[in-house]
Amino acid sequence: MSRNLTAELTADLRSRIVEGAIRPGEKLPSENTLITEHGVSRTVVRAALTRLQAEGLVATERGRGSFALTPPSASTTAAPGTRAPVTLEDRLHLLEFRMGVESEAAALAAVNRTDRQLKAAEAALADFVDSGEHPAHAMKADYEFHRAVAAASGNPFFLDCLTSLGQTMIAMPRTRLITGQPHYSGDHFAQVVHEHRSVLAAVADGDGPAAAAAMRSHLANSRRRMRAPQE
Repeated sequence: MSRNLTAELTADLRSRIVEGAIRPGEKLPSENTLITEHGVSRTVVRAALTRLQAEGLVATERGRGSFALTPPSASTTAAPGTRAPVTLEDRLHLLEFRMGVESEAAALAAVNRTDRQLKAAEAALADFVDSGEHPAHAMKADYEFHRAVAAASGNPFFLDCLTSLGQTMIAMPRTRLITGQPHYSGDHFAQVVHEHRSVLAAVADGDGPAAAAAMRSHLANSRRRMRAPQE
């Protein structure tokens, strides 16, 4: 049986990142180094890096190389029986699903939220704003904001849905940078903060249609950022 060189190289690099041999923010070996170490072609190396990018484990910056990202921990994975997003296509499909679910949740939150639930959403947003230079923290805070909006809907099935999806439902754009640099890159992070604030403002004002529109716009923009070519 012939060896699948791309799969072997992908598995090796994946394990090194997940196990911490290559730490978050650390630069991966160059293409030439990987070619020499593994005895593979440049095509194989680039295919393996593409797979790791789709899994959210690697970010490649033109002219600088590829860097390891913070891998999701076991506590951030989807619930058993829930499809976990792995490929770019999976993440795009998940964002489409979330647009339908979370837009309605935001609309209901504007009508049903309590003062305590509004404060919880405000706290989650503040945590997100403060986490821009820490990718793992930012991912968790982003997730908690969306859960807070779902909880404020007054319908427990919305919260159950987001809880079952787990933190990996948060779609990191291809331009997400390494630890120690802005979470989405400067302009993108500021835009996401603005989008979250728009959702929260509509919920606070009790404007259901505006809250739904703001959430739909945010997730549609997330989908666009996910599809955007690397800069």
